[in-house]
Amino acid sequence: MSLLDIKDLTVRYGGIGALRGLSLRLEAGELLMVTGPNGAGKSTLTKAIAGLVKPQGGRIVFDGHLVTGRAPETVAALGISMVPEGRQVFGSMTVLENLRVGTGMRRDRLAAAADLEYVHDLFPLLKERSHSQAGLLSGGQQQMLVIARALMTGPKLLIIDEPSLGLAPKVTDQVYEVLLRLRQERQLTLLIVEQSSTRAVLTGGRMVMLREGGIVLEGDPRAIPARTMQQAYFGIEDSEVTA
Repeated sequence: MSLLDIKDLTVRYGGIGALRGLSLRLEAGELLMVTGPNGAGKSTLTKAIAGLVKPQGGRIVFDGHLVTGRAPETVAALGISMVPEGRQVFGSMTVLENLRVGTGMRRDRLAAAADLEYVHDLFPLLKERSHSQAGLLSGGQQQMLVIARALMTGPKLLIIDEPSLGLAPKVTDQVYEVLLRLRQERQLTLLIVEQSSTRAVLTGGRMVMLREGGIVLEGDPRAIPARTMQQAYFGIEDSEVTA
C-alpha cells in the first residue's frame, strides 16, 4: 500500500475548477517534486492533503486512513506536516518557542527532545538564535525555522510549498541540501512544490507537472527532455512549435 493514495481529486473555488480529477500515489521514503505554472493547482493539492480545503470529489488515503475532508489537526495527528508558502513564523515568539509549538500533539517527550537536538544539528543557527524573536530572522533563516518546526511534529510525510520563494539561490541550495539530508538520514517522505521545473531537475526524485488542475507530465525530471518539459509547462503542442 502506498503511503499516500489520491484518486480522482476534485476541488473547486466557486465555479472554478482548481483540481480536476487528479490521481497520484506517493510511496514511503519517496521524494516527489510538484511543479507547474501559476494557477496549475499545486497549492490547492497540498492544502487538500493537509485538510485545509475540502474537496468536492475523490478521495485521499494516507497510511491506510481516509483523510478526505478531515480537519487539519486530525490529518496532522496521523503524521502529515505542512510547511506553507510564505514562511509563517510566530514573529513575536522566540525561535525555541516556535520549535516547541511543533511538539504540541506529541506524547513522547523524550523523542521530542531528541528531535530538537536533531534540528539543532541540521540548523546550527537556530540553536545560536534560540532566544531571539523569530520575526527578526532573515527570510532564509525563517524558512529554516518553519521546516524545523514541522520536523518537530515527528511527521511521516513532510509537505513544503515553494521553499525557494523569495530566497537567494545560495540560500535555496542550502535549504535543499537539508531536505535531501532528511531523506537520506531519516527516510522521510517529501512532497515539495516548486513553480520552477529547473529545481526539480537539480533535486531529482520523481516529478509531476500540473497544468489547469491536472497532471500533464510525470517521471524522472533528469530523464525528461527539456523541450518536452517546456511544452508541457506552457501547454504547447508540437504543431505550434513547428508552425
